[in-house]
Amino acid sequence: MVTPRTLRLIAPSGYCHNQDAAQRAVSRLQAAGHHLDNLSAITRRFQRFAGDDAQRLNDINALATLEALPDIVLAVRGGYGASRLLDKIDYVGLQRRLLNQPVALCGHSDFTALQLALLAQIGLITFSGPMLAGNFGAEALSDFTESHFWQTLTSPTVNLSWRSTSPDHGRWQGTLWGGNLAMICSLIGTPWMPQIEGGILVIEDVNEHPFRIERMLIQLQQSGILSRQQAIITGSFTSTSLSAYDNGFDFATVWQRIRDEFQIPVISDLAFGHDADTVTLPLGASATLQIENGEAQFAFTGHPTLR
Repeated sequence: MVTPRTLRLIAPSGYCHNQDAAQRAVSRLQAAGHHLDNLSAITRRFQRFAGDDAQRLNDINALATLEALPDIVLAVRGGYGASRLLDKIDYVGLQRRLLNQPVALCGHSDFTALQLALLAQIGLITFSGPMLAGNFGAEALSDFTESHFWQTLTSPTVNLSWRSTSPDHGRWQGTLWGGNLAMICSLIGTPWMPQIEGGILVIEDVNEHPFRIERMLIQLQQSGILSRQQAIITGSFTSTSLSAYDNGFDFATVWQRIRDEFQIPVISDLAFGHDADTVTLPLGASATLQIENGEAQFAFTGHPTLR
């Protein structure tokens, strides 16, 4: 039985084109006893965005002045738009109000840009995980996604295990960070990129061919970021099609080249990203990763937990 929580919706990115899914999510969460605030973010629209820049920015900056904090700040959906807001965010106010508080900011995809900016600027740990429309509003809600979401938000230490096709073996400790790979790369050379030393980088993406994923990883290496990490964990890379032209060039090929060329372990097959089944990961938490004979284990701690 999940304790009823207060969720505040924010929409810093794209317009929620699947209104039925969003309303289905609202009904589900309310039926479970949760209270939802800022519902107007669901229907708000300007061009392809969930409101104009000022409205979407206010979703974020208003968190700095709320009299009572919600338990969870949940992104309605991803898309595009968070990058336009990063230089206008009230980082000082958000640090004063949110740091070391039992509140969880959760989302993924385009939301990664905001999450990494908050980590870089004020050290705020947020959660890469499900969103309102695409996950909680799915026609069939994933039990895996839902149970792991609540487990991560309420447990001070979380342990994951999965089978990986990675040939690597070893044990690594470091800061867990990452999210959507395209959004990570969009922050290279900006103040919004966290300077993580000895980290464990978790990546996922959607609608990106293996050659584009390899190109982005090369960019991370050539900018000096990848070489400072201990290991990469790959999640789901969905909605892409290979052709005869690829002639065997697939994601497994990319992961092996990264191992060989850059001498960094790549632990694959974590259920994380745009698939229906996804774990929830606290970006900025302390993590331990180990793998032996294809059995991967991942533990993280130090993230905010709900009371």
